[in-house]
Amino acid sequence: MIGMFIAIFIIALLILSGLFTVRQQTNAIIERFGKFHSVRGAGLQLKIPLIDQVAGRISLRITQLDVIVETKTKDDVFVHLKISVQFQILQDKVYDAFYRLQNPHEQITAFMFDVVRAEVPKMILDDVFEKKDDIAHAIQRELKEAMLNYGYDIVKALVTDIDPDQKVKDAMNRINAAEREKIAAQHEGDAQRILIVERAKAEAESKRLQGRGIADQRREIARGLEESVDVLNNVGINSQEASALIVVTQHYDTLQSIGEHVNSNLILLPNSPQAGSDMLNNMVASFTASNVIGEAMKKANDEKGIVKKKPKK
Repeated sequence: MIGMFIAIFIIALLILSGLFTVRQQTNAIIERFGKFHSVRGAGLQLKIPLIDQVAGRISLRITQLDVIVETKTKDDVFVHLKISVQFQILQDKVYDAFYRLQNPHEQITAFMFDVVRAEVPKMILDDVFEKKDDIAHAIQRELKEAMLNYGYDIVKALVTDIDPDQKVKDAMNRINAAEREKIAAQHEGDAQRILIVERAKAEAESKRLQGRGIADQRREIARGLEESVDVLNNVGINSQEASALIVVTQHYDTLQSIGEHVNSNLILLPNSPQAGSDMLNNMVASFTASNVIGEAMKKANDEKGIVKKKPKK
């Protein structure tokens, strides 16, 4: 009876030792007497105790490998490129992935270095930044073709970072700053030019209106003087006396206007009534002499038979 229990117990242990589980997205490699036998998927699996062995397990999930590659561009600038490659084992090529390739990460890294150092030296630094997607596509294409023989599929390749030497980055920053300052200076120059043009237009318009105002002012002053002389002539004051009276009146009006402004820096020279009267007498004498000379020239021309032609309209 005891021997039977022992036998049942041993059999149960053997059966239990033959049971094993495989996690989701994982395959187990079964070897029999050291030789490949089968691939088991996810779930509860059974193997022959003492004969079959689980040689290893392979994940079917997508794995990412990040590698930093140092290389030189066509314009002799050393850069560090950070490459990210996403790959997974093909379901129908688990055998190749497990037995044909011992270290897939090292293999993928070697291919990445080879592709990057073949592509980047053909480009200048600016093109490396602009064509980083082309570099990634080249890496993905070459890796996909090479790793397919080992049971690996390259899902995606990305150039996630491009890091030139610090001196090169400083130089690039200075170039960008200088370019922005140049553009800013051009905009400031355009604004200044527009401001000068508009200011000149405004000043020209102001001068035009000011000239028109002065002309209108002088016209009204002449008209007022003419009316004042007519009024004074009507009361028996001759033209010379009327003119003298008007000059004296304007002289004192001007002095009064100057005195109303405390901080005025205007000085009227000469500022005596006698000086105003002398100025008027000189003007009248000049007009009289001019009239006498004109009459004499007209009389001489008449005697010589010279007739002055009227200007054509």
